[in-house]
Amino acid sequence: MGRHSSMPDGYGSATADPRPRSRGRTVAIATALVLVVAAGTALAIRSDLLGIGDSCDGSVSLGIMASPDVAPALRDAADRAHEQQVTSDGNCLDITVTASDSYKVAETLRRRGDRADFQVWVPDSSLWIKRVTQNSKAVPVTAAGNFASSPIGVGMVPSAAKSFGWPDKTYSWTELTGAAMEGDTVRLGAADPARSATGLLALTKLSAAAQKSGDGDGTEAAAMAKVLSQRTSDNDGQLMDTVARDSSGTEAGNPRRNEALIVSEQAAFTHNAEVGDAGALDLFYPKDGSPALDYPFSLVDESALTTDESRAALRFMTLLSAPDGRSIMERHGFRTEDTSSPETVAAQAGGRSPQPYAEPSADPATDEQVEQTLGMWTITVQSARLTTVVDASGSMGNVVPNRGQSRMEVTKASMLAALRTFTPEDEIGLWEFSTHLDGNRDYKRLVPTERLGDRKGAGTQLDRLNAAFSSLQPVPDGATGLYDTTLAAYQEATSGYKNGKFNALVVVTDGKNEDPGSISRSNLISRLEELSDPEHPVPLIAIAVGPDTDKDEIEQIAAATGGSGHLVNDPADIQEVILNAIIKAGARTN
Repeated sequence: MGRHSSMPDGYGSATADPRPRSRGRTVAIATALVLVVAAGTALAIRSDLLGIGDSCDGSVSLGIMASPDVAPALRDAADRAHEQQVTSDGNCLDITVTASDSYKVAETLRRRGDRADFQVWVPDSSLWIKRVTQNSKAVPVTAAGNFASSPIGVGMVPSAAKSFGWPDKTYSWTELTGAAMEGDTVRLGAADPARSATGLLALTKLSAAAQKSGDGDGTEAAAMAKVLSQRTSDNDGQLMDTVARDSSGTEAGNPRRNEALIVSEQAAFTHNAEVGDAGALDLFYPKDGSPALDYPFSLVDESALTTDESRAALRFMTLLSAPDGRSIMERHGFRTEDTSSPETVAAQAGGRSPQPYAEPSADPATDEQVEQTLGMWTITVQSARLTTVVDASGSMGNVVPNRGQSRMEVTKASMLAALRTFTPEDEIGLWEFSTHLDGNRDYKRLVPTERLGDRKGAGTQLDRLNAAFSSLQPVPDGATGLYDTTLAAYQEATSGYKNGKFNALVVVTDGKNEDPGSISRSNLISRLEELSDPEHPVPLIAIAVGPDTDKDEIEQIAAATGGSGHLVNDPADIQEVILNAIIKAGARTN
């Protein structure tokens, strides 16, 4: 029979450690070690488990779902394993690799209760693993290690790169993107950060760099996001199709063609290999560090895998970390733990000294930074549809300490300030509530949720909302009809869901539910959970004002919708809380 490959040094040293460095062995690796030890002695380690047999006793099938950029390399590695009759427990590996965008797979795993039809997932970034695991109902995913990486930079067609001083001039992220955006110097494209780890990691790095340079309120980062959004492609594959194909005047003058792209080194490597010198990109590596794609090898629903499937998956991962596997990865433009001198990969990708292509990648962004960036992208680029519901009970007339104004007056001022941050494309409506405010109902619709720029009669929706907010007054002897109002408003918000917008319900109250004839809290939570649809998310942002509220209550109610509850002692803080809550909710719903 054909030659069999052996596992380098057993499982213990199998996991690769590319830059950024791997997080080390996970539960899956530990499980594999336990299985090896449980199998017995060193004889087990020297036998079929390591693929050192004379023939295949059978085969074990393994389905791998992979990011489109890494799928060809994984197929080559699977073909090599097949040709060499690599075995796991005596069974040859029968591996099928399917390419699918990481964001699509993440959404499938987040929202599907049944078992996935593949055993291994290799997204381009650990960001997608975190996206899945945020949902407690998602299919379990266990990251087992990383075998490749690819730094992110800005690729430019040669004419644009020359005008920017490539390769001799180096830039920080804000300098490079700022210069590219200034006066439409070059047409800069990026992939949608909600669907592309490359786009999101780059935008997160940009936001962090802007904050370090004094952009405390995020206006510079938001402005960059707004400009980037004008030339954003749905995904990384579509982005690569937008670049000018050659240096001809026809291509350079085509307004639909980008002259610069935010791309991974591997994407530039593959593009340059396909188009040749005429359409090759030159690559800038920002001097303040490039974030990197890290390609986690992940087991899907590990507890449901058979022993043969688990061992075969880990066996294949060790092959990717062995010399032959690393060679395959590097031939496809990826960096591995052995790429200590990445000149060859960088040169094919368009990198030249003194571009800092050999510098370590930037420190990974924190989960909080990524979440804030994604939320900022959502509210900056994607218009919102919000229904706001304000407590008008009698206690809203109580004076706010140290302000000399009632809760209602301070609340109105804060809500009006928040209203000024939205655009004519946003849709906003207003309800008020107090017990028996409208007959037997505890709520009244004051302004329907419509586009702020729409005109009716002499004014716009924004004019109507300004007038309605300004006229809000506490209802004498009115109590807090929180539960029935919340349910009715949420029912309307979900039934009026608009695709392509960030949909949410904002409820502001200064007290606990005081309507004895209303739905109970437990029933309210159950109904909200029934109405909540992950395919059409409408998070509830509940804001409790003052000392008479129950923070635990509003957090429980909001959590039933995937939203959040907040307690503010001063109603003047409502504006900031609303905007921050929208940013966080926007990150979770993408």
